[in-house]
Amino acid sequence: MKNKTFNQQLMSFLESSPTPFHAVSNMSAILEKNGFQRLHESEPWSLSSGKYYVTRNDSSIIAFINGRQDTTISGIRMVGAHTDSPCLRVKPNPEKYFNGYLNLGVEVYGGALLNPWFDRDLSLAGRVTYQMRNSSLKSKLVNFSKPVATIPSLAIHLDRDANNKRNINPQRDIPPLILRQQLSSKDSAGKYKSVTLEEILIKQLKAEYKRLNIKKIQGYELSFYDTNPPAMLGINDEFIASARLDNLLSCYVGLMGLLDADDDVTSLLVCNDHEEVGSASAEGAQGPFLATVLQRVIPDSELRHRTIAKSLLISTDNAHGIHPNYSDRHDSNHGPLINQGPVIKINTNQRYATNSETSGYFSTICDEENIPCQTFVVRTDMACGSTIGPLTAKEIGVKTIDVGVPTFAMHSIRELAGSDDAHYLYTALKRFFRDTGNLGTAS
Repeated sequence: MKNKTFNQQLMSFLESSPTPFHAVSNMSAILEKNGFQRLHESEPWSLSSGKYYVTRNDSSIIAFINGRQDTTISGIRMVGAHTDSPCLRVKPNPEKYFNGYLNLGVEVYGGALLNPWFDRDLSLAGRVTYQMRNSSLKSKLVNFSKPVATIPSLAIHLDRDANNKRNINPQRDIPPLILRQQLSSKDSAGKYKSVTLEEILIKQLKAEYKRLNIKKIQGYELSFYDTNPPAMLGINDEFIASARLDNLLSCYVGLMGLLDADDDVTSLLVCNDHEEVGSASAEGAQGPFLATVLQRVIPDSELRHRTIAKSLLISTDNAHGIHPNYSDRHDSNHGPLINQGPVIKINTNQRYATNSETSGYFSTICDEENIPCQTFVVRTDMACGSTIGPLTAKEIGVKTIDVGVPTFAMHSIRELAGSDDAHYLYTALKRFFRDTGNLGTAS
């Protein structure tokens, strides 16, 4: 297997990033270790040539190298990805008590494939906002790490048609089981005591952060996730199996590419939250996050517009690899194969933002780096998904191409990609960040 160290580091990142909050925290730590200075949106910026990053909502991040070259000549090399993945999010009043069991009500976040969530060892992670004894509000990340919940299937003996026509009702069928109550425990009024999620969260926060003086939990954004760690599989370790390959793989690969960028030219990585639910948020790709950062990096509007006209965004989000059991779901001429390189995604109805010039540019750098490259076009009789590429292009007017590594089981609790493809994409992005030529425009 090629690139073993790279893939091991990728899998470590995937495992330690169960939520967008944790992904951004981990990316921030990597950036600071590599000399990037943190900026805060609420404070004044005084930028010189150097390396910087800024976060919004703790779940989106922009990192950039402010290069020495004139951006109206060099443009900005931009790479985009998203930090969120389909999952189960805990409701505000989630406790469901029945026969001494505690289940937690959840909402389905994004287009999750629900069947694989049953009978998994689930944990819980996210961000918790709490009130201190002095009435001030604080927020902390929390991660139970160990298995704390599961969604048990109904036995085949009680559902004889389960293998033929199983339908999932997300309100009824998927609240995870988290606790068996001790029915012998009663309060002073003689009623059985019911454990609450607030009590569980306070205990976990105090275990993760010493000396917290918590008065009350005032809010949370918590997600269940599979504790089964990422793994290499296949006879020759051909595959990477993991949760959140869509799209933390692209976040990590983009980050590694930026760390190897040429300091002379201006380069930028943006990883937005909320792509899986439409990106319409302050920190999503339809929001103003990237536009406002660019305004602060290049305050003069004339220079900024000239710069954007010279720039290129490579939007990186996973592509559908041709499934060996369902090859008829693909256009026969456009079925991406795993471990055959990154995929250029094309859609004439602008679900992807690729055009002939941006596609030609990316294909050229792949050729020059000896990287195999593929194309994906959805079957004409099927609907096409979308991603942050068209949204970002619309918001800031930058030339854009949508690419990604081929993947199986997209939006499942556990997805599958090729062990060579992440490094192929990294090699292409590293070359892009070091390119001082004409970006995506035919001369």
